[in-house]
Amino acid sequence: MEQSYHYQVIARALREIDATPGLGLEPLAARLNMSPAHFQKVFSAWVGVSPKKYQQYLALDQAKRMLANRHTVLETALAAGLSGPGRLHDLFLTWEAMSPGDYAKGGEGLTVFWGWFDSPFGLTAVTGTEKGLCGMGFAAEMGDAALEDLLNRWPKARFIEDPMFLRPWVLQAFGGQAAPLYLIGAPFQIKVWEALLRVPSGHVTTYSDLAGAVGTPRAVRAVGTAVGRNPISWLIPCHRALRKSGELGGYHWGLPVKRAILAWEAAREEALTGT
Repeated sequence: MEQSYHYQVIARALREIDATPGLGLEPLAARLNMSPAHFQKVFSAWVGVSPKKYQQYLALDQAKRMLANRHTVLETALAAGLSGPGRLHDLFLTWEAMSPGDYAKGGEGLTVFWGWFDSPFGLTAVTGTEKGLCGMGFAAEMGDAALEDLLNRWPKARFIEDPMFLRPWVLQAFGGQAAPLYLIGAPFQIKVWEALLRVPSGHVTTYSDLAGAVGTPRAVRAVGTAVGRNPISWLIPCHRALRKSGELGGYHWGLPVKRAILAWEAAREEALTGT
């Protein structure tokens, strides 16, 4: 559970940083009942940069800065090579969507396996079928409701608790390797999720850009709903969608988690590329 422990520390630090902007390393570590050295070690293990640097990404105006500096316009993303052979595209051995008929059946005749797993962003509920992962939800803000949410998407399915069945795919997914997905979603939703996959790690887009990318520029609200219904958190990066104003907008698994993921990705991107 080391990754979940690291995320819990980050989540606590986020609350303290929000309460007292500009808090230095030593007083911040003291508020977390940790030594500065241990606090620094946890940060470095989790994100690869110093706590001071990471605080810049956790600032409340972080999303606006990302929108100004790392805004990906989806129509040109492929041409610019931003999504290219990116890590997220490499995560999927197969991506199989349910047919409209199967979607309407609500999972009738389908077996869905589920389990709880450690992740970089806290305890995570995961579901999957024999064809691949079909759900991933963060419990840091939602608790057990994260699992209930995923299971409710398959109201007529047969559920089996079997984390060992899912474990190889989960390890692949969080380890940056390919894992198969089996998605439940209406055709419009899946088009929006495909557009999200064009947004590289460490970059963001807007809901209006997503609407344009799927050919419905006026359907911003419908796009927002589709983003919120994404069943595979993080792998299909709905956290990278922001409002035009630079505000975070919503996040199904809790806004503190969205902020932490965006900061984690931006910091990792800078650490890897120096930009």
